[in-house]
Amino acid sequence: MGKNSNPTNPEELVEYIASCLVEIKDQIHVESFDEDNKTIIKLTVDESDKGKIIGKNGKVAKSIRNILKLASTKKNTKIMLEIL
Repeated sequence: MGKNSNPTNPEELVEYIASCLVEIKDQIHVESFDEDNKTIIKLTVDESDKGKIIGKNGKVAKSIRNILKLASTKKNTKIMLEIL
């Protein structure tokens, strides 16, 4: 995804949000796969940036998951986020 691009799918959305939060942007890896009736998105960031993605008491991670929940209504599926 380009620097000025708008995310067009959930994977790009997660990558865009993560790139706005972390300092080591080249360590962002997003992969997804479908399982049953859900899409699982795995987000991997540098160990030093994990706290920024998870947030205090998991609030940032919960917010990202809520955004994905809204995005999943278009696909009529469930999207799960795993932060590794």
